[in-house]
Amino acid sequence: MIKTKAKGSRRERKVKKILEAKGFFCVKSGASLSEFDLICWNKEIIRFIQVKSNYCPPKEKRKIKEFDLLPPNSKKEIWVFKNYHREPIIEIIEC
Repeated sequence: MIKTKAKGSRRERKVKKILEAKGFFCVKSGASLSEFDLICWNKEIIRFIQVKSNYCPPKEKRKIKEFDLLPPNSKKEIWVFKNYHREPIIEIIEC
């Protein structure tokens, strides 16, 4: 059985690696106690990202949708990694 905390951390590191390869600077939220696991930015945009395995519970998705303390050039995203799939499903939440 895979420990969920370790699995989540691996997925967060994977997202960080993907975006850093695309020229983003990424910071991982300590202990993931906020609405977002990663904050990534480049010269054009700031991406606030929640990383999930298999699905995002409706309660968490609602919290992300309602979070509105973001600058104008930002996006809220949920990256869901399904088991046995290499690529995530990326949902962009309107700001």
